[in-house]
Amino acid sequence: MRISTSSLFDVNVNQLGTLQSNMLTTQQQISTGRRILTPADDPVAAARALQVTQTDATNTQYLSNIGTAKDSASLAEGTLQSVTTLMQNMQTTAVQAGNPALADSDRAALATSLQTNLNQLFALANSKDAVGNYLFSGFKGTTQPFAQTAAGVQYNGDNGQRMTQVSTNEQLATSDSGSNIFMNIKNGNGTFVTQAAATNGGSGIASSGNVTDPTQLTGNNYQITFTSSNAYDVTNTTTGASVSTGNAFVSGQAISFDGMQFDIQGAPASGDTFTVNPSSNQSVFATISNFITTLNTPSIKGNPASAAQLTAGVNSALSGMDNALNSVLSTRASLGSRLNELDALSNTATGLGVQYKQTLSTLQDVDYNKAITDLTQQQTILKAAQQSFVQVENLSMFNYLR
Repeated sequence: MRISTSSLFDVNVNQLGTLQSNMLTTQQQISTGRRILTPADDPVAAARALQVTQTDATNTQYLSNIGTAKDSASLAEGTLQSVTTLMQNMQTTAVQAGNPALADSDRAALATSLQTNLNQLFALANSKDAVGNYLFSGFKGTTQPFAQTAAGVQYNGDNGQRMTQVSTNEQLATSDSGSNIFMNIKNGNGTFVTQAAATNGGSGIASSGNVTDPTQLTGNNYQITFTSSNAYDVTNTTTGASVSTGNAFVSGQAISFDGMQFDIQGAPASGDTFTVNPSSNQSVFATISNFITTLNTPSIKGNPASAAQLTAGVNSALSGMDNALNSVLSTRASLGSRLNELDALSNTATGLGVQYKQTLSTLQDVDYNKAITDLTQQQTILKAAQQSFVQVENLSMFNYLR
């Protein structure tokens, strides 16, 4: 078999090129730390690595969303904690205002303190998050939720909750409606509210009462009219029907009808009236403003009706503040639950991120021990091939001609 000189050179050049290419590939793997430099190196592993990379990127975005949601929820919870402390202070002030030994000037001083607290509450209700969105404006993040008007504080937000995607199948609220927290607060006991007429001349004070049988509630308005100091009639003012007449009155004794029960303490005068109406929404701002007005109204010494109106005002304010505080605490409980869930989701996403990176490392990272061994072997083979080629190229008849 004859082998031409050109064939000999072509085969050796091709072989040396292949050896150099293999060594270069190994060098690139070592320098980049990647076993797969192109999809052609391992098509199956490359496809799997791409899928895991995309999944890991999505998981990283969820982690970012969770962090943003935690920041907003934590800020809202911290703000409502300040609101809770402020309202508890106002309740303490209201209890102090109920002291009958206080003079008008003392109550006026308490009213001034409450006005300062009210301004602080208004500012807290208009708090913003780290990016400048209002915490309690619903979907309208850039709209100031509460504004002072001639008619009192007005809510300009909506009832929505801004949602954040925190996992593949879950969205979590990152905001709360200020309307639900500060505005839509039921007065009275939450079902009905009792109130004495401003023209009453006696010292009767109605309690907030309670529901004895929800099935008997009508949702109508009622009026208690004292026909004498020791007798009263009950009228359904919605239908105009008489509920009962000639009822004997005893201070502190329960008055019950249509599933409701309350009592009147003191000594009502003949002609005094008390209303019993379904509870309606009253903002915490209105509750405190009304109480400030009550404290700034001079009392008439020795007048039982004036003392009764003050006591009724204090009771109404305490009841309203208690209902408002319950609303704030309910929202804080919801925020706490969301923060706990976000912590759990964050831990899960962090764990998944570690697993994804470990999988990617297994699929595409180079084994340095093997790669360095391969490189050393390839260098030895290339050097041997080069040296042998030098010997082979000298095998020519012209070397022996003289």
